[in-house]
Amino acid sequence: MLHVKSVTRLFGQKAAVDDVSFSVDGPAFIGIIGRSGAGKSTLLRLMNRLLEATSGEILVEGRNVLSLKGAEARAWQSQCAMIFQQFNLVPRMDVASNVLHGILNRRSTLQTMFSLWPRADILKALDILDRLGIAEQAPKRAEALSGGQQQRVAIARALMQDPKIILADEPIASLDPMNAQVVMDTLRRINLEDGRMVIANLHTLDTARRYCDRVIGMRDGRVVFDGTPDQLSTGVARDIYGADASFNEAATSTSIPTDTAADRSYADLMLS
Repeated sequence: MLHVKSVTRLFGQKAAVDDVSFSVDGPAFIGIIGRSGAGKSTLLRLMNRLLEATSGEILVEGRNVLSLKGAEARAWQSQCAMIFQQFNLVPRMDVASNVLHGILNRRSTLQTMFSLWPRADILKALDILDRLGIAEQAPKRAEALSGGQQQRVAIARALMQDPKIILADEPIASLDPMNAQVVMDTLRRINLEDGRMVIANLHTLDTARRYCDRVIGMRDGRVVFDGTPDQLSTGVARDIYGADASFNEAATSTSIPTDTAADRSYADLMLS
């Protein structure tokens, strides 16, 4: 399904991503780990076409997405949704509208200016929020939510696009352990229930071991490990992070809270 072939991105003379290749045949949960500056975020941005590659190919179902231009490139970005560490929500906008912004590129300028959303799209947004346990937050401004709730809104916005692939760039790096687990549980559930490929840059080895089917380790822009979580030995970790790194990350256990059903009064308001 996904074939990354000799992808390189140069910034001046420095290779941020250096001849990276790997393939994913099905809807797996892939974790990418490595130190800051290893090239993890750059790789995801190349896949989503937020950055242009210097060379290489990224084939999805046989099509090189790096060669797409204009409307085709924008359509690919809808199929390859991006979730960011800092959420990238509109703080003063309500949660439901933030989710609906996932399909802005499918709408006319006039519809966007006047926030004219079809009934089906509004109900879909509210259903996604309900699925993620935050439907009661729909009328609130995004800035009023906790970090974990905001990240789930960002995930809901990505799901609104109905993507084939979800790319998550350090999705839990700014969250406390409890919210981090909620977000990771959410991404894993989407992966398993929807059959969507998830590729996530992750902060700790424990997280990669717990959630991923496969782990790719990067160092200095290159892939230095590609295997299963149970192959992540201390020796392998030192190859990825360096001999001076510490690997005593602690995992915090918590359960997903049970949230209430969608606020239909707010649905009526948006549909009016």
